[in-house]
Amino acid sequence: MTAELYPAIDLRGGRVVRLLQGDYDQETQYGDDPVAVAASFADQGATWIHVVDLDAARSGSPENRHVVAAIAHAVNGRAKVQTGGGVRTVADAEVLADAGVARVVMGSAAVRDPQLVADASEIVAVAVGLDHRAGELAVHGWTEGSGVQLFDALGWFPTAAAFVITDIGRDGMLQGPDVEGLSAAARATRIPVIASGGVATLADVVELGRVPGIAGVITGKALYEGRFTVADGVSALRGLGSDGGVPA
Repeated sequence: MTAELYPAIDLRGGRVVRLLQGDYDQETQYGDDPVAVAASFADQGATWIHVVDLDAARSGSPENRHVVAAIAHAVNGRAKVQTGGGVRTVADAEVLADAGVARVVMGSAAVRDPQLVADASEIVAVAVGLDHRAGELAVHGWTEGSGVQLFDALGWFPTAAAFVITDIGRDGMLQGPDVEGLSAAARATRIPVIASGGVATLADVVELGRVPGIAGVITGKALYEGRFTVADGVSALRGLGSDGGVPA
């Protein structure tokens, strides 16, 4: 299994932004044309694009759903869209599937009611977003602790297509991913793990790509800050799959 790069587009008010450690008061704007950003990612060889509706994650109101649909349409045939934020019901999953999304991410709702994942999985592939602070899952746009531990939740979702595991303390910090913790999580489940949080360099991408069970690497801020390009990340991961090394 070769890990895939998942360049991230976080939406707030229709704009491309990044939050620092999920803090809505610490926002950096990176553009007002998310569809063009998604198209550029696909142009560079990304086969998946990870889209998060930050407004919906906090309020439940799908303010950016038309933008998600426009992104899916723009990259159709080149890249698949995985989207989360406010996906709280089977109806939400159905609307997004109809909009062209290939996989939805359920976080807070899944932790609250694991059966939702099984039900939604009959309509569209579902990744479960397990966002944690020091091992405790956070919910409602990362604003509340759940009392649930990450490793306990790994056994709750037998129909999940993937787990998107985010270390909130590292998200947007460009301080490197929690490779040890992600490796342990990948060993603890047969479901593919998509790593999120802290990716700062191409070397981080490669290190995660070498971990058995990690099927994807989400990166956002490092791309927007020019640390490396989508094309760089895609090439590096494909190189691991072909010869176990990094392309020159």
